Amino acid sequence: MEDLGVLAGLAAEGVHDPAVQPFTAEWTDAEPDERAQRVLRWHWRCWAAWQVDAWTLNLVVLRDEELVGTQTISAKNFAVCSEVNSGSWLGRTYHGQGIGTEMRAAVLELAFARLGADSAVSGAFEDNLGSHGVSHKLGYEQDGLEVHAVRGKPAVIRRLRLTRARWEAHRSVPVEVTCWRSACRCSESGQHRDDAVRSVDL
Repeated sequence: MEDLGVLAGLAAEGVHDPAVQPFTAEWTDAEPDERAQRVLRWHWRCWAAWQVDAWTLNLVVLRDEELVGTQTISAKNFAVCSEVNSGSWLGRTYHGQGIGTEMRAAVLELAFARLGADSAVSGAFEDNLGSHGVSHKLGYEQDGLEVHAVRGKPAVIRRLRLTRARWEAHRSVPVEVTCWRSACRCSESGQHRDDAVRSVDL
């Protein structure tokens, strides 16, 4: 819970240029204290809603023991569909340092090598060049378009898909997943296991 408080404080400091909105939920369009509260509520909601066939695992991102952002992996009916979705954000001061590529590579290692996923999907608005750059490096392919209402205007998201074959061909970032043995086992009880990845050394 200590990390969650630090993460909320990081969100309060700022996540992106206020002139743009990279999220469909527009959760960052708020005063600093409210942004922090929204981060807390989001994590509490994910914990409360955790189910075997619908889960969201929110991981913190550390660089030299400093918390710099969060990386999420989620799935619905994973046992049948074998597909995960991902999302992330970094504190604004940590943009453009290559951290986004490393944190996505880490969660993809978890998805494909540990959970046995067949595919991973993601997406970003057309003007989110940083996110698209990360996806391109890691082998994602275009998977269609979606139109969303953002700040009262239409905005196009480019959906992206990464197959197991393309993940294996684009594993350019060395990743080591270290986890507690009990946490690595898939929980059949549906209990939330936010400690499934104890550390990722990049």
